[in-house]
Amino acid sequence: MSEQTSESAVQKKHDTLIVDADAHVNPPHTMWSEYLPAHLRDQAPVVEHGEDADYVVFEGKRRKVNLISAQAGRKGKDFKMEGRLSDARKGGWMPGARLEDMNKDGMDKAILFGGGPLGTSNPELFTESFMAYNRWLADFCSYAPDRLVGVGYIPMIDVDASIAMMRECVKMGHKTVNIPAFPMAKADTLNGAQAQMMALTGNITGDRSYADPEFDPFWKAACDLGIPLTIHLGGRVVRFTEPKFFLSDLLMSKFGMAEPIAIMIYGGVFQRFPDLKLVSVESGVGWFAFAANYMDETWHKQRHWVNSVLDKAPSYYMDKNIYGSFIHDRVGILTRDMPGAGNIMWSSDYPHSETTFPDSQDKITELFEGVPEADKNMILGGRANKLFNL
Repeated sequence: MSEQTSESAVQKKHDTLIVDADAHVNPPHTMWSEYLPAHLRDQAPVVEHGEDADYVVFEGKRRKVNLISAQAGRKGKDFKMEGRLSDARKGGWMPGARLEDMNKDGMDKAILFGGGPLGTSNPELFTESFMAYNRWLADFCSYAPDRLVGVGYIPMIDVDASIAMMRECVKMGHKTVNIPAFPMAKADTLNGAQAQMMALTGNITGDRSYADPEFDPFWKAACDLGIPLTIHLGGRVVRFTEPKFFLSDLLMSKFGMAEPIAIMIYGGVFQRFPDLKLVSVESGVGWFAFAANYMDETWHKQRHWVNSVLDKAPSYYMDKNIYGSFIHDRVGILTRDMPGAGNIMWSSDYPHSETTFPDSQDKITELFEGVPEADKNMILGGRANKLFNL
């Protein structure tokens, strides 16, 4: 992608800085053959044109292109879950089209989550696919670095390797890195099916925990680099291609984010690293107040026999170290002054199927009815602007 200067003025319908705290890119499947190391490019996915749809062919499997992450601009009744690459919203992978859509929707800046890694049983290809994606994203953001903000993706298998990859992401210009909800099991203990599930969800954890001392060098490195860390969506897999389970899975994926947060709080991670910031992304925030209250109550009663390492109640760390993004969460806005529930940021989820695009301004007006301007401005952009060092 060639670097260009973005339009300096957004076609704004508002005076408030809006930083979309959770937006997305959908890199084209053909990207892998360009951004993977040369010796792995012959193993990259291939796109085939069929009579009924485009197909992605990878490691002996052939599947239709899934479009759930590219429904922006369509009404729910018109969603198209499978089809051709041309059916996907162009702003997902074309930066010029992305800026046009941001202008149309009144977005000043966008924090960009996305599309790695490859779900492969080949350990080298798996690891290298993270960096291939991160390089592609850096090129995408270079089109308008004042408005397009990259989130690097890294695995959590080998701690030293993850630290090195995080540092590379920062050098590329990414403002944060996304880690799986749970640390990944060592690659040599997995079979092919488990490795693919690990690639998609990070759910294959074995006995490892982010509270374990082995991960302390990673948390320290993030603090030294001055970047927050993110976990996207939740701790549990959503069966996106199965209508029978999709809606219930999607709900539980939101609440599932409480598990890695609780593990890190109770495990003393934020007590040991008070400057560490963790962002819960696309999991809503209406449950933050409940989680903080419940953790406090149970900690006060149970902390002695479980030998808790904490010297402060869990809500203290929720207030100081935990942030969250939401899309349409009026409850989260209304509970923002309760313990543990204040560090919240709005997002559009463009171009996913939950997105508020192209009606984000109307949704914002609805969500923030009666909310003081200072609070509204902080949730819509001020907090994200500061957190991600923009």
